[in-house]
Amino acid sequence: MKITPLSEALKTPRRMEEHFTGGAHLRDLMQASSPSAIFAATVRFDAGARNHWHSHPGGQVLHVIDGEGWVQVRGEAPERIRRHDTVTTGPGEEHWHGAGSHGPMTHIAVAIGETRWLEESEPPAD
Repeated sequence: MKITPLSEALKTPRRMEEHFTGGAHLRDLMQASSPSAIFAATVRFDAGARNHWHSHPGGQVLHVIDGEGWVQVRGEAPERIRRHDTVTTGPGEEHWHGAGSHGPMTHIAVAIGETRWLEESEPPAD
């Protein structure tokens, strides 16, 4: 068991540049031990930042802990997400997520399997 105090959890997170548009920072909560393992992280998106289209072989759960943003499944309209919303994507479902243009958004992300990154996503009309 490992308990991470808040003071440690808030130390400089990793800046995400590849596969992201705009500023995003990731703090690992649980690193995957193999390509098929579970991965968990806290991700903070600066205002207007988002990730590229992607999928996870075992699906993904997002839980918004601060701010508001957007999520979109390929072929569907973008949907607004807000603090305390939980989003579940199915295995292999192509999607993207990120902050709205008016402020940052932070979520906890839990995914199963190695992320398959695709092309850049277009920003929604905010």
